[in-house]
Formats: sequence, structure tokens, C-alpha cells
Amino acid sequence: MKFDKRKDINPKYLFLTLSLICVLFLLLSFFAGRQISAVKEITVKVVSPIQKGINSIGLWFDSKLENLKEIEELNEENDKLKEEIATYKEQITIYENQLAELDSLRELYALDESYPEFNKIGARVYSKDSSSWFSTFYIDKGTDDGLFEGANVMCGDGLAGIIIECNADSSKVRSVINDSTKISAKILPSNSICTLEGNISTYEDGTLIVKNIDKDADVNEGDKVVTSHISERYHPGITIGYIDNIEYDSNNLTKTAYIRTAVDFNNINDVLVITDKPDTGGGE
Repeated sequence: MKFDKRKDINPKYLFLTLSLICVLFLLLSFFAGRQISAVKEITVKVVSPIQKGINSIGLWFDSKLENLKEIEELNEENDKLKEEIATYKEQITIYENQLAELDSLRELYALDESYPEFNKIGARVYSKDSSSWFSTFYIDKGTDDGLFEGANVMCGDGLAGIIIECNADSSKVRSVINDSTKISAKILPSNSICTLEGNISTYEDGTLIVKNIDKDADVNEGDKVVTSHISERYHPGITIGYIDNIEYDSNNLTKTAYIRTAVDFNNINDVLVITDKPDTGGGE
């Protein structure tokens, strides 16, 4: 036979027990209320500052994280701006090169208009000799383009030199400042015949020497010096330069002048080559 414990508990006793427990909690709450309040106050005084500190630390970390996020975004934006600036700089360089090329073409066009009596072709300088000046340089046109040895080369405001070697697609040019250059020239407006001699040393001062000027010739500073009709390798009338200074020679029969060249031989990029052949001969 099984024993059922539930039948042994009297409901009266159960009710009485529960009532006593409730009374006990009421008494405990009444007598211990002040102590509990004190504990709460201590807890508030101790825990609240800690909680505020923790909240402050949390807010500080949040702000720093936000700042770090902003810094990261700014860095990304800065990198993009740097890339854009680099692109703009590259574009500016391209535009500057295009403007320089345009100025060079305008200069060649003006030079071409100044000598309508000659047929000409444009060429680009791609190399020069080892000296500081363009004493000897190379252009990207040759016999395939109708050029030939002895063709006159112009740039700036006048004569640059003459082709001394001509290949199929390139040519070598000896400039008027080269030490081996000697050109029969004349001075305008007096039409005084003279001889221009290339000289790298004197060109370091920006001038070339013109010799054998008649002592009685009416020659003045600023007069134009051009190739003469006597020259057999150069077309007549091409500007070489302008007289800068005149001196009497020791023989008292001739004068020597220093001229400023019509071409800047510090830098030459593009040239015009006359495709008409001058009268050839032994002299220049």
C-alpha cells in the first residue's frame, strides 16, 4: 500500500503557516526599513558616481571613435583630392606643352609669311651636339621629304643654318654660330658687303662677328644683316641678325661689327627648311 503525503497535510496548518510568513515579512519591512534606506543611500552615493564615470568614459570613447571615423573619412577625401591635383597638374603640363607648341607654330607661321618667295617645309629638332648651344643639331626630315644637302634652315626671325648631311628621314644642320660657318652677307640699308663668321666663343656673349666692312660704309647700330646675293650656298635676303657694336680695324681700311642673331641658339624646337635649291658653288 502506497503512502500519499498530500493527504497528511491539513489545510488549516498550511493556511496558518502562510499567514505567519506574511506577518513576518511585514514586521521585517517595518523594522528594517530605515536600515534598507540607509543601504540605498550609501549605494546611491557610491554607485552613482561610478556609474556617471562609466557613462562619461563611454561617451568619451564614442566621441573618439566618431573622431577617428571622421579622420578616416578626411584621409580618404584627402587622398582623392591628391589624386585629382596630380591629374590637374598633368593636364596643366599637357596644356603648357600644347601652348608652347602653339607659340612655336605661330612663330613659324609668321616666319613663313615673311619669306613668301620660298617654298618651305616644317621640321622638328630631335637632337643636338654636346655643346651648350645649338651649334650642330638634327631634324626629323630628310630626302624622303624633299630635303637635300645645302638646304637653308630658318627659325626665330631668320637664318638658323644649313643642312650638311641628309638621310632618308633625318638631316644634320650646321648653325650660323658654328666655328666653321662663313657667310657672305650685306648690311641694310647701306647694302655694304661683309663676311659673317661663326664663333662659339663670341656667341657666349650673345654676339657674332661681321668682318670686312668698308671703313666708309654708312653702318649704324641696329642695322639689319642679311645673306647677300653673292653667297652661293644661301638664298639672298634672309635675316641673320642686327648690328650691336662697330669697331674700326687696325688697318684703317675696314670695320668689324658684332651682331645679335635673329635666332636664339639656346633653344630650338621647330624649323622651316627651304626646299628651293640656291645657286651652288664653292663658297658660302
